Amino acid sequence: AGPYMPEVIAHKGQSLNKIVSHQWLGTEGVFGVALGVSTSFVFLFVLFGSLMERAGAGNYFTQVAFALLGHYRGGPAKAAVVSSGMNGMISGSSIANVVITGTFTIPLMKKVGFSAEKAGAIEVAASTNGQLMPPIMGAAAFLMIEYVGISYLEVIKHAFLPAVISYIALVYIVHLEAMKADLKGLPPRKVTTIFQKIVTFMMVMISLVILSGIIYYGFGWIKSVAGEASPWIAGVLILTAYLALMRYSINFPNLEIDEHHLELTELPETGPTVKSGLHYLLPVVVLIWCLMVERFSPGLAAFWATMIMLFIIATQRPLKVFFRKSGDLEHEFFKGLRNLVDGLIFGARNMIGIGVATATAGIIVGTVTLTGIGLVMTEFVEFISGGNLMLMLLFTAFICLVLGMGLPTTANYIVVSTLMAPVIVTLGAQNGLIVPLIAVHMFVFYFGILADDTPPVGLAAFAASAIAKSDPIKTGIQGFLYDIRTAILPFLFIFNTELLMIGIESWWHLLITIITAILAMLLFAAATQGYFFVKSRWWETLILLLISFTLFRPGYWWEMVYPSSQIVQAINIVEMVEQLPPNSDLRLHVEGESIEGNLVSKMVVLTMGESAPGKARLEKAGLELRTEKKRVFVDMVTYDSLAQKAGIDFDWEILSLQIPTDRPAKQWMYFPALALLGLVVIRQQRRRI
Repeated sequence: AGPYMPEVIAHKGQSLNKIVSHQWLGTEGVFGVALGVSTSFVFLFVLFGSLMERAGAGNYFTQVAFALLGHYRGGPAKAAVVSSGMNGMISGSSIANVVITGTFTIPLMKKVGFSAEKAGAIEVAASTNGQLMPPIMGAAAFLMIEYVGISYLEVIKHAFLPAVISYIALVYIVHLEAMKADLKGLPPRKVTTIFQKIVTFMMVMISLVILSGIIYYGFGWIKSVAGEASPWIAGVLILTAYLALMRYSINFPNLEIDEHHLELTELPETGPTVKSGLHYLLPVVVLIWCLMVERFSPGLAAFWATMIMLFIIATQRPLKVFFRKSGDLEHEFFKGLRNLVDGLIFGARNMIGIGVATATAGIIVGTVTLTGIGLVMTEFVEFISGGNLMLMLLFTAFICLVLGMGLPTTANYIVVSTLMAPVIVTLGAQNGLIVPLIAVHMFVFYFGILADDTPPVGLAAFAASAIAKSDPIKTGIQGFLYDIRTAILPFLFIFNTELLMIGIESWWHLLITIITAILAMLLFAAATQGYFFVKSRWWETLILLLISFTLFRPGYWWEMVYPSSQIVQAINIVEMVEQLPPNSDLRLHVEGESIEGNLVSKMVVLTMGESAPGKARLEKAGLELRTEKKRVFVDMVTYDSLAQKAGIDFDWEILSLQIPTDRPAKQWMYFPALALLGLVVIRQQRRRI
């Protein structure tokens, strides 16, 4: 049917033999990158999450969050958000998060005064965001490794800040909802002063820092002394720590979820609740250690964490009986083995959906590569959007939401990123915006997740409404309203990549970026809720949105006063490059014919190395130039160089250069924004009094 399709997507067509061969025998169809990543990495993490849940870790995280936050305004709702974040680190499934934490938190939210729709919506918003939280992030984190070509550690680094500020903002939204309805939390068992809370928090943080230092430097010393025997020594130390934590946990009651807990009139004690399950943190610590410190591959890190989890799930019950010297040791031993088998079964079952989704998405990817439609998508989307980058991003977000109604998150990500990621990068370059590939993939991933609570199909909303006994459509709409804060993040980090920790130059820069991003997201949440310290007036809401935008993207206003770069003619490129600081970026406006014969005009970025003559720095980047009648052309592009990877080809013309200007830091825009915020705070505080 290819030749009979509309001209823009027409192709020559393929024979049945070619289609079957491409889809089933090649590496670009069913058995492609996506399915390969699923079997290599994703299954181990899914199995790890299933074992953690079967062992009781999900229940433990929920109970800890409830004990810590339940006494605040809207406490059970805040506990739902935090527990979903912690469970999201190990499960990576929004529907699983709803079922695991919602069974416990939704009835308690309704009990303290939240409506059924809002209780379900809060759980939906918290659970969909669970897939954003590193280290697992569904299966997308591992697919990004292959598609973007960066390490797993880099993916986690880029994903961390947006996920954290999104969760902090959701906790704040819950707080505002509780303030508007004048809701209270459940009464704590023991009243503590603010000073006691601060002292306790500081002691815990100092203890964690000291313990982390001992582990880091101690294990480094063991590796230097013991050499190849160090893994065995580490295993003995982990086993010793596990036995010690199990011995310590018998001093506190077991955490069980049953109907009695849903009738609680006061909170469980924080200390005993936290201390009763510290051994669940061991495999998580091992996983993060292997990924972050030892820099193991994701598969190997998940393997060791899963092995420890297998041991814990099989032995924790009999060990408690042994240390307590009461109970039926044989019965608990076989119960532990049954839990182990159940965990393995659930892990395999949970993987079926991901495996089928990635294989099916492989068919779509194979069709794209077989027909060559990916090559014409740039022209098609550029035609639809009129070359406007913002319209193109909105178009991409819409595609993600629509496909997400019928596709799982993983399959949605594979399909849309395959089709749209190269298009966004290309059209961004044509608009003078250099968009990192990881930012585009994160953009697609975020909107694929948001489809889980978007009516009319949002599966997470249906799961939550069944527990809350609410209308699933109303629950989904309310959940999406709560998730607006998550929906704006992808647009922001496309234009301000510092939110993905790209371009961070120092610890102070990182600290300022984190603080302003959190503040901006909180103000955006307050604006969308129409409530700050008191109910906001319409103009206060607009001011809060303006302040939030300024804090998120100060460069937008600063660029109007102090342009970040100046455009100079390419004839003096060698002299200009020689004057650039070491390891700085050179932006080039290039134009030439592609292999297909189409005229391409775009911006590219080349990172210049250490200080050297201009010609040498250009050659190191892969460019040899020639000059003809005051015009500069590419005479040679070195294979596998920065220039070739940027898409520059032989005989292309360099039209102009963008040279960075020496201007004041864009962070100066924070001061007028904060001054304006101060005026809003003063006015609202006066009305509050």
